[in-house]
Amino acid sequence: MASVVVFDYGSGNLRSVERALRRVGAEVEVTGDFQTALECDALVVPGVGAYAACMAGLLAVRGERIIGRRLAGGRPVLGICVGMQILFDRGIEHGVETAGCREWPGVVDRLEAEVVPHMGWNTVRAPEKSVLFNGMAPDTRFYFVHSYAARSWELNPEPPMPAPLVTWATHGDDFVAAAENGPLSATQFHPEKSGDAGAHLLENWLANVTG
Repeated sequence: MASVVVFDYGSGNLRSVERALRRVGAEVEVTGDFQTALECDALVVPGVGAYAACMAGLLAVRGERIIGRRLAGGRPVLGICVGMQILFDRGIEHGVETAGCREWPGVVDRLEAEVVPHMGWNTVRAPEKSVLFNGMAPDTRFYFVHSYAARSWELNPEPPMPAPLVTWATHGDDFVAAAENGPLSATQFHPEKSGDAGAHLLENWLANVTG
């Protein structure tokens, strides 16, 4: 059984994520403790609300260091919603630019759509070799609630480095719905609110964590 920490830095649906992970067989602890988050088998970084507020909370508990050190050692991290957005270089909300964790190049900004926020169920377009979406039908739907997203993908490493697997969705225009990049994975939607589809995704992620 994998030991998973849901990282508590003052933002996120912590208990919902905890319950969703327990449902698929993970041993889960919700904590903001630096050493525990650093040493667990897998770390989940949730996030809701404003980009700047989430980054402030993360920095206050040295969360960006935890993420960076885990990834440097090849230890799995999963970002959810704003917990995905803060992995990029920066976010722009209401004209205010905030530096992110800078694990991926790119900017998170407001969706261009007739209706914002994007709230409800939507399909995604996953690449063939995706681990997260393995075994799922193309019409599988996931639950989104967000006004901002990464609307382009800029990390395209040269061989022999493998290219990240990027999943897209559309609301007005295209945006990054999920990404898989070595030990770092993330979803813009909420797997913990996505019923059986979200459980399937978390099972896939945990199976990859435990090898």
